[in-house]
Amino acid sequence: MRIAIVNDMPLAVEALRRALAFEPAHQVIWVASNGAEAVQRCAEYTPDLILMDLIMPIMDGVEATRRIMAETPCAIVIVTVDRQQNVHRVFEAMGHGALDVVDTPAIGAGNAQEAAAPLLRKILNIGWLIGDKAPRARPAPSSPRSSPSRQRLVAIGSSAGGPAALEVLLKGLPRDFSAAIVLVQHVDQVFAAGMAEWLASASGLDVRLAREGEPPQSGAVLLAGTNHHIRLLKNGTLAYTAEPVNEIYRPSIDVFFESVASYWNGDAVGVLLTGMGRDGAQGLKLMRQQGYLTIAQDQHSSAVYGMPKAAAAIDAAVEIRPLEKIAPRLLEIFPK
Repeated sequence: MRIAIVNDMPLAVEALRRALAFEPAHQVIWVASNGAEAVQRCAEYTPDLILMDLIMPIMDGVEATRRIMAETPCAIVIVTVDRQQNVHRVFEAMGHGALDVVDTPAIGAGNAQEAAAPLLRKILNIGWLIGDKAPRARPAPSSPRSSPSRQRLVAIGSSAGGPAALEVLLKGLPRDFSAAIVLVQHVDQVFAAGMAEWLASASGLDVRLAREGEPPQSGAVLLAGTNHHIRLLKNGTLAYTAEPVNEIYRPSIDVFFESVASYWNGDAVGVLLTGMGRDGAQGLKLMRQQGYLTIAQDQHSSAVYGMPKAAAAIDAAVEIRPLEKIAPRLLEIFPK
């Protein structure tokens, strides 16, 4: 993979170079010391992947990510030495299209290869994503329910660009919204709690991590909170599971949407937002086949038009809407 490094700290650049050296297939094609230089270099020679720092002179990583994704889009991973202090910047960058975030590998660690492993694992996963792998065939859901209750659920999936899109969508909903909401966002579990807090602060809604064994309930916005998949069980509660272990998207939107199609005993809407790849498209189609309304974000308002495009291509979405029109539509479907 052709990789670019954007970082103004020589020690950090050296740490990244050493980590990448453990995988001979990776090649560092250029290094930029600030965001402005990165935007220019990316226009001249677009890499497969950029390892982007957040805090830099001239132009920070958030603005550089926004500019690059608008002008010469490519995969971007945020690399930071202090994710807790920069949590809001991390999600702002992801809102502009950054795919993931990881700690800077530590130089001088006892086992250098072990220290490099989290970064290399992220790069491996992203390599699968941008390689445009075809989705695997999945089992059909159980037969339609004959007597649905009045329970209401909005199942939402998002990836690259998702944090900012979720902020816009949730801001459009009242605190007393009558449906339960479950969010599945591609984000590492170490950042999930920070993301829930950020969305709660930005939207004014009760956003928190989903707990094992609890049912979706109105008044709460539940975010998948681990690197395992989240699914709805037959008894109506939520559970985390490592299966399927070979699913590259973690947590997988398809896994959750499919469980909703199989087991939700009530009214539901599936919403697929911005993101790279295909995750969620097959699950959204299964929800549509079960008679649920399905909505995909349109191209113009998507930071990365990958997942919604895949859903549109297989006719999984009943409606394709601009981001700002999705919350009003949900209020029409689920009024007080």
